[in-house]
Amino acid sequence: MALYVKDPEIDRMAERLSRLSRVSKTEAVRRALRRELEHVEGPSEFVERVLAFTTDLSTRAGPDRGVVDKAWIDSLYE
Repeated sequence: MALYVKDPEIDRMAERLSRLSRVSKTEAVRRALRRELEHVEGPSEFVERVLAFTTDLSTRAGPDRGVVDKAWIDSLYE
């Protein structure tokens, strides 16, 4: 189904984004809509899995996971 945009300002914005991105106007609109949908829908399943993984690692490390500071880094080279 075709999408007809009758607003001249939207057309100018799509044309500008197309020119700056060096893609077709259709591709510029597709990318913009995809980014907006990702923003509105929230984090993807992949992002949620990564967050769960890092939380699990942090839990396994425990509260005394050590401090990475200059002294510790220097000790690696002694």
